[in-house]
Amino acid sequence: MTDLIQTTLKDQVLVVRINRPDRKNALTHAMYTALGDAMEQAEADDNVRCVLFTGNEECFTAGNDLGDFAAGGLSGAFTETPVGRFLFLLANATKPVVAAVNGPAVGIGTTMLLHCDMVFAGSNTGFQMPFASLGLCPEGGSSLLLPSWLGRVRAAELLMLGDTFSAEDAYRLGLINRVCDPAGTEATALETCQRLASQPPAAIRATKKLLSSPTYKELSDTMLAEGELFAERLQSPEAAEAFSAFMQKRKPDFSRFK
Repeated sequence: MTDLIQTTLKDQVLVVRINRPDRKNALTHAMYTALGDAMEQAEADDNVRCVLFTGNEECFTAGNDLGDFAAGGLSGAFTETPVGRFLFLLANATKPVVAAVNGPAVGIGTTMLLHCDMVFAGSNTGFQMPFASLGLCPEGGSSLLLPSWLGRVRAAELLMLGDTFSAEDAYRLGLINRVCDPAGTEATALETCQRLASQPPAAIRATKKLLSSPTYKELSDTMLAEGELFAERLQSPEAAEAFSAFMQKRKPDFSRFK
């Protein structure tokens, strides 16, 4: 497992840490592979009763490493790509998953939280889903989950305009459990994980299954459709312009596109 994704087992809690601070924890294909491996480890190990995703006090993840994704693409069946594999393992997890989030939580840094059972965010957290702004489309089931949870107009605002919203906004929208002092976010989340780990494990798994079952088929279909379209959008002229503008630190110009 790459050093950029670190795993530690603490009192039956598998802590999965994104550890690429020099690049704001931006995720590469290799890092997605490691995240998927961590999810498989959690499912296979009876000593793991809960999973905790975290970064550091300054950053959760700035989203995908655009250079890596522009070069690698998402060829082949979506579920067999590193990102698709991770997302489906996360969505299908049978054990509780908790997240401790501070600082930037961009793109996948927000959408992966939609599959967590509980989320704790520092007051310094900035959530953002700038997919459309990058010439891409929603992923991770967000085009299904957000409208069903927030209503269509709020979901459209978050996904079409892609503006950053605060931890307080996320709490008001019902996307996180608590706003924390950034220095204590991880400790608060870990304490909750330990409480979950001390609960009857089969009862917790049954409860999670009942919470997830009503939307499972629709969510799976949506994630596949999103993944296929996302792969197409990665090769689009709009995405090329957005990525080029990002690398050149300029404002993208979409005026020539229809």
